Amino acid sequence: MVNTFFLFCGCVDQASVAVVEKWGRFLRLADPGLHFFNPLAGECVAGSLTTRVQSLDVRVETKTKDNVFVQLICTIQYRVVKENADDAFYELQNPQQQIQAYVFDVVRAIVPRMNLDDLFEQKNDVAKAVLEELEKVMADYGYSIEHILMVDIIPDAAVRKAMNDINAAQRLQLASVYKGEAEKILMVKKAEAEAEAKYLSGVGIAKQRQAITDGLRENILNFSHSVSGTSAKEVMDLIMVTQYFDTIKELGDGSKNTTIFIPHGPGHVKDISEQIRDGMMQASSSNV
Repeated sequence: MVNTFFLFCGCVDQASVAVVEKWGRFLRLADPGLHFFNPLAGECVAGSLTTRVQSLDVRVETKTKDNVFVQLICTIQYRVVKENADDAFYELQNPQQQIQAYVFDVVRAIVPRMNLDDLFEQKNDVAKAVLEELEKVMADYGYSIEHILMVDIIPDAAVRKAMNDINAAQRLQLASVYKGEAEKILMVKKAEAEAEAKYLSGVGIAKQRQAITDGLRENILNFSHSVSGTSAKEVMDLIMVTQYFDTIKELGDGSKNTTIFIPHGPGHVKDISEQIRDGMMQASSSNV
């Protein structure tokens, strides 16, 4: 920290402060730069301190209010106050040990009054309490506490596993709720789609039947005008028989149709024959 070039001069490094004594008694502080000393008058450099920010990690083990053992890892950032460097040099032999002792005292006084969940939520309050206590104490020794960070809270391994299991169960429960809601929405949308499809199908069927009815009416009127003496009922019967045979032919032409259900009673065959004969006779008489 102090480089001596000549017998009567020395250089103090940047971000450092040197303590100068005279005949073993504190004389003054030497700032960074070149300084002259008079060894013949008893002046000498007793030592030096850095004014850089230093970091100290402290691991504290304690117990929470709900009887859970935890380890808290605190990072303390501190530095020597330049103007009070003589107090830091002479008053404390081991400042790290002093800081660690006060951290232990404050943390073990606060954490046992908190549950584990509250400790995770209020860790900044614990760090603030440690900072306030250290600032009051270490200021008398020429040190400034810059920041205190509560880096980590480590519960017992069994407690961590239980907390992870609880968290996993809650997430699975929430996922089940979301999945149920998604299935519900899917079913509702599916039902709405089916209802819309049925509605559109009904509209289509209604339009198809309307077109068939209009076509039959037009055919009946045209046939009645072309063949005099025929009634609308007779023309309708002839059209129905023709459609019947067209349907039978289409069913027979289908490659995948192996069974056809037709009226098989004698009365039904008689009705079909009578309808065909009546139609042919009516057509012949109208040509005469």
